[in-house]
Amino acid sequence: QVQLAESGGGLVQVGGSLRLSCVASRRTFSRGRMAWFRQPPGNEREFVASIGLSDGGPKYADFVKGRFTISRDAAKDTVYIQMNSLKPEDTAIYFCAARTSSSTEYQYWGQGTQVTVSS
Repeated sequence: QVQLAESGGGLVQVGGSLRLSCVASRRTFSRGRMAWFRQPPGNEREFVASIGLSDGGPKYADFVKGRFTISRDAAKDTVYIQMNSLKPEDTAIYFCAARTSSSTEYQYWGQGTQVTVSS
């Protein structure tokens, strides 16, 4: 069982930046993807960005393109998301997720980290 742990959330002002980290408990699969999702208050969880573990470039939701950057440090089993030019609508719980290459659904999820953008 892969466990994912997010960190780096917090309170930031409009236009500010945060970097979230997601550490996997162990390296269990070499192919697949890791991703960030978010759940704004009162809304459904939505996709933010993903990155391939061995191949496949980053993918982003339209509402974060040009502002967020996903990256991965394979040696540390860690995925990051750098969030710049934050807006109040970016306020959400951010979740890290992972899936194997044989799955179309994300099988492993972290507990989430709160990001609050104040105006």
